[in-house]
Amino acid sequence: MAQQTEGSGRGGSAGRAEAGVARAAEAGGSWAERGWKVVITTGLFAWLWRDELMRLADTWKTAQESHGLLIPLFSAYFVYQQRAALGRTVGRASWLGLAVMVLSLGGYLFFSLKGFAYPRQMMMIIMLGGVVLLLGGRPIFRLTWLPVAFLVFAIPLPQYMYDSATSPLQRLASQVGAMVLNALPGVNCEVLGVTIHGTQGREPFSLEVAEACSGMRLLRAFVALGVAMAYLERRPWVHRVVLVLSTVPIAVLCNVVRVVLTGLIHLYLGPEAAQGTLHALLGIGMLVLAFGLYGLLAWVMNRLFVAEEAESAGVLVVGRKGDAR
Repeated sequence: MAQQTEGSGRGGSAGRAEAGVARAAEAGGSWAERGWKVVITTGLFAWLWRDELMRLADTWKTAQESHGLLIPLFSAYFVYQQRAALGRTVGRASWLGLAVMVLSLGGYLFFSLKGFAYPRQMMMIIMLGGVVLLLGGRPIFRLTWLPVAFLVFAIPLPQYMYDSATSPLQRLASQVGAMVLNALPGVNCEVLGVTIHGTQGREPFSLEVAEACSGMRLLRAFVALGVAMAYLERRPWVHRVVLVLSTVPIAVLCNVVRVVLTGLIHLYLGPEAAQGTLHALLGIGMLVLAFGLYGLLAWVMNRLFVAEEAESAGVLVVGRKGDAR
């Protein structure tokens, strides 16, 4: 009897799923029709915002904003991941989306007259959200809001925001770097501004933490990738929040390590080595270190919370993660 009930439940679930797919197909048309709608909408959007898109493409050519080219690709992959849920969801047009589009267009005109590039480009993303809301309504928007919001990472920060964040990072890296270098035998140094001045034995040296070495570029790119990794892997939302918030201290820590290693190279291998190929390789190495620390944190969280998650599912966990009774 229990087996019949279970089978009936599965059959009922399958029937409801098929009915949901049928309703979605009836409301949104075939996949070919949906594809044409997406193509036409994307073409109109690109034509309307062609000037801003060209400006963004120019900024992505710089080393500071080169990660921006990957952001739309990640957003597209996020939407692709939701293809099954989108296929089962019945989209209903919402006039709230039209209101959002009109407000974003008005904001674009206002900020264009004021000469504010960053909020002007933000209006483009807000309008994209309005388009999704207009065509698909709230059910579709709930599945695609993060891919749309993720595009914010593709927009370069205004210079004043970049400078206000860069200066504290430079000072922090300088202070920690000087503290570590002072622990070395025969080294005595102090920080003036963002420059480490000191002596090794009787030989004076100076090490400046330049703006390019502040870690701001690593911080922005790693936060974007951290959000992507937290979204791609299925896990509790608390885990995702912790992982996203952890990207900031991990990126700052890795940059401090880079400054310290640069100081060691400067002292023991010479100033030329600290400015050459080895310096560039350090930047790549810090990105690897950041991903390693991030992966370690994710692994620890999986191990710490497995018992609690299994208990909520009605499973008694004994010993390691794979041992359940």
